[in-house]
Amino acid sequence: MKLSVIIPVYNEVESIQVILKRVYETNLVHEIVVVDDGSKDGTRDVLATLDGKNSLRVILHEKNKGKGAAVRTGMAAATGDVLLIQDADLEYDPRDFPILLQPIEEGLADVVYGSRFLGRAHRVTMFWHLVANQMLTLMTNILYNTILTDMETGYKVFRREVLNGMVLHANSFDFEPEFTAKILKRKFRIFEVPITFNPRDYTQGKKIKLHDAFEAVWTLIKYRFVD
Repeated sequence: MKLSVIIPVYNEVESIQVILKRVYETNLVHEIVVVDDGSKDGTRDVLATLDGKNSLRVILHEKNKGKGAAVRTGMAAATGDVLLIQDADLEYDPRDFPILLQPIEEGLADVVYGSRFLGRAHRVTMFWHLVANQMLTLMTNILYNTILTDMETGYKVFRREVLNGMVLHANSFDFEPEFTAKILKRKFRIFEVPITFNPRDYTQGKKIKLHDAFEAVWTLIKYRFVD
């Protein structure tokens, strides 16, 4: 089973080499596809020195299009049997790769979500961000008759076949609800596993904003009734 790790990046010059090191240290990766989404802080200069080495490919967006656009570019370029989305901001720990991959390796799941709310260690911060996440997950469960605990998680792992015939349109953080809506409507087997989580706050560069929550609500409603 060949694992492709997709890393969308925007202005992460301080963390990009750290996250790549942690991904390599898992010894589980067939390839890493980094999509730089128009960074202006020196991230591209760092990536230029790494491109083509150690199974790393760098794809550049000439302007900032949004996380969803970067993820879609990465998915189109990935060649592995299983795709894993890894944020570059160090909130998610690649040491969780084994637990994320296990349900797929055992033939139990087509898609695995790493849940921040199933009891593993996490940094205590940002109450209202937690509330927004839980409200969006509740809305997902009501609309799509499921029991997810963390729809908005950045850790999503899936077999390549999941993408067959699926057209994704999201350019921003609406990727999470669109992808979730479409895999739920297609009845793929989804597992959740607990992950550790070290969230950063807005003073540390966190990018998701309040308006993204409203966009997620609209996305969940829209794709409940259209494909």
